[in-house]
Amino acid sequence: MRDTRSTPTFARRSFLGLAGGALGAGVLPACGDNTGRGDTSSTSGGSLRLSQWYHQYGEEGSQQAVEGYATAYPGATVTVQWNPGDYDQKVASALLTDGGPDVFEYGNGPTIDMIQAGQVAEMSGILGAAESDFTASLVERMSYKGKLYAVPQVTDMQLLVYRKSLLQGVGVNPPSTVDELIAAAKKLTTDKVKGFFAGNDGGVGVLGGPMLWAAGQDYLNDDQTQMGFDSDRAGQALGRLRTLFTSDALLLAAPADWSDPSAFTQGLCAMQWTGLWTLPVIEEAFPGDYGVMAWPALDVQGKPSVPVGAYGACVSAKARNPDAARGFVKWLWVDQTAKQLDFAQSFGFHIPARKSVAAQADKLKNPPAADAVKLVNENGHAQTPLLWTPKCATAFSDGLTRIVKNGADPKSEIDTMKSRIDAELKRVNG
Repeated sequence: MRDTRSTPTFARRSFLGLAGGALGAGVLPACGDNTGRGDTSSTSGGSLRLSQWYHQYGEEGSQQAVEGYATAYPGATVTVQWNPGDYDQKVASALLTDGGPDVFEYGNGPTIDMIQAGQVAEMSGILGAAESDFTASLVERMSYKGKLYAVPQVTDMQLLVYRKSLLQGVGVNPPSTVDELIAAAKKLTTDKVKGFFAGNDGGVGVLGGPMLWAAGQDYLNDDQTQMGFDSDRAGQALGRLRTLFTSDALLLAAPADWSDPSAFTQGLCAMQWTGLWTLPVIEEAFPGDYGVMAWPALDVQGKPSVPVGAYGACVSAKARNPDAARGFVKWLWVDQTAKQLDFAQSFGFHIPARKSVAAQADKLKNPPAADAVKLVNENGHAQTPLLWTPKCATAFSDGLTRIVKNGADPKSEIDTMKSRIDAELKRVNG
C-alpha cells in the first residue's frame, strides 16, 4: 500500500492513509522474494521453528523490540523478517507459495480475497475471555462470517486537532456539526492562517468515510451486499466537502500532507485533520494549547466519528504448523500484555488494542491523549469494512474527487459509485 507519510516517523500508519482504505487484493503473481523461512521442515533438531513477517516500521528500536519478543517465546524458535519496500504486494505474492511466512501482520487484517482464497488460517477462539477487552470495531473488521482471521496489534486513529487559543480568540467553540466546522474555519482564516487543513487534496483522501458517518450513513449496508450510502443525506454530506473546498478557508498548499503535523505546528492552520501519532510533536509545539475531537456530526441526526485501524497478526494457511503459529500469536498479542504496552508506547505513539492495557499507558492518561482514547471507544469506526475492496475504494475516490474538485452533482456521482461498487460486491459475495 502506498505510504502517505512524509517522514519515516509516521510510516507505521500507512494503511490509515488511503481514501477508503484500499488494501491490496491479495491475489497477485508469485515472485522470488526471500521468505526468511529457511528449510521446509517445521522443526530442526527437535526445536519448533516459525517465521514472522513485519513491514518496515519507521520508529527507531521497533525492529529490535519485536525480535526480542520473538526470542522470548518459549514455545518455538521464531525468526523475524523485516520487510522494506512494498510489503503488501510481497505478502500477497508469498501467500501463493509454500515459502511464505507462518505469521505475518497486515493492515486492518487480511483482505477479503485472501480469506476467500483460503490463504489465511481461521483464528476464532484465540481471544478467549479477553475478546470484550479488544477494540470492538477492530475485532469486527478482522472477522468474516462470524470467524476471526487476525488479532489486532495496536490501535491507530485519525482525529481533528485545534488550537484552543485561536478558537477562543475569535469566540468559536470546538464545532459540533459540519456546518459549524465550516463556519469556524472561515472565521479563523486570516491573511496568514487558514482555518482548516485535511491534506493537499482538500480532504478527498481521508474525509469521505467520516463524512458518511457524520450523516448516519456507512460504506456498505448491514449484510455488506450493497453500497450503503445511496441516499439524499449522503449526497448532502459529500457535498459539504465541496462547500469547504471552495470556502477559501481550507489550506491546500502545505509543505507536508495531513499525516504530518507541520502545517499545524508551523501555524499555517488553526485546525487540522491528522492522526494520533502526531500528538507528541504537537504537544512540544503547543503545550496545553491544543485539543482533539472527532469529526463532527452532519446535524443533530448524525454522529461524530473517528476512523480506527490496526495491523493485525495473521497466520498463513500454508504455515507448516498452523496450530503452533496460532499459539505464538496468542502468546504475543493476547497474553503478553506487558509486551503489547511496550510496543504501543515505546516506539511512536499508539493505543494498545486492549482497553485494559490502554488504561495502563502513562502517555494516554492525561488529555488530550486520554480524550483520543475515549474517542476510539465511543466514536470509533473501522477505517473501512472488510468487503470494501480496492475496486470499491477507487469508485468512491473517483466520484468524491469529481464532487469536491469539479463541483459534480453528488446524486449523479453516487449513482455511478453504486453501479460500480454493487458489481464488485456481487463478485466478492459470490
